[in-house]
Amino acid sequence: MKDVAARLAEIHRRIEAAARRSGRDPQSVKLIGVSKTVPAERIREAAAAGLHRFGENYVQEAGRKMESLLDLPLEWHFIGHLQTNKAKSAVDRFHWVHTVDRPSLARELDKRAGTRGKRLPVLIQVHLGDEETKGGVAPEALDDLFMEIQTMEWLDVRGLMAVPPYVEDPEGVRPFFQTLRRLLERLRQSARHPERLTELSMGMSHDFEVAIEEGATLIRVGTSLFGPRTP
Repeated sequence: MKDVAARLAEIHRRIEAAARRSGRDPQSVKLIGVSKTVPAERIREAAAAGLHRFGENYVQEAGRKMESLLDLPLEWHFIGHLQTNKAKSAVDRFHWVHTVDRPSLARELDKRAGTRGKRLPVLIQVHLGDEETKGGVAPEALDDLFMEIQTMEWLDVRGLMAVPPYVEDPEGVRPFFQTLRRLLERLRQSARHPERLTELSMGMSHDFEVAIEEGATLIRVGTSLFGPRTP
């Protein structure tokens, strides 16, 4: 527990410093502990140290851990590629979905959320860079996808998410974060409820400080919190 607690304290220190540098309130930045491949016991340690938001990439893996952590008041974020046929399970298990990137997925999530009577906060994932293995809607198709999703009864579009290309020097990722921020600002101009578009999910262990300086409100940190990931 001391290991996770100490790591969490250091991350919070870095979040505060990055926020102060950019004239932001540190409380405006929410930390999500990326717990992919992390056993439930380690998540429980992080929760005991004060963290209650966790991000998972796989619906089935997350479900097993969630069942063993039902006694904790945790908030679960889906941050991986979501297959349309897993939409029902995602709606059942997660509080947020960060990776809506196509109309078919949005429609299925809306349908499943409606069946449950659950208003689901979602983020639209934008593909930045030229990595074919990463998901996300192309920036030029973002407006059309957003316009369709904002008409859906059960999806609450709260902002954008991106996984930029990995660059050894975090400064090299700054332009991608700036692009995502500008895209969100553009969406607000055509949104029915611009006051709801407040979230930028960007920044991971090696670059979250730069992301905060560029406006991130949700950062996704795994390695810096839990240590090297087990294959």
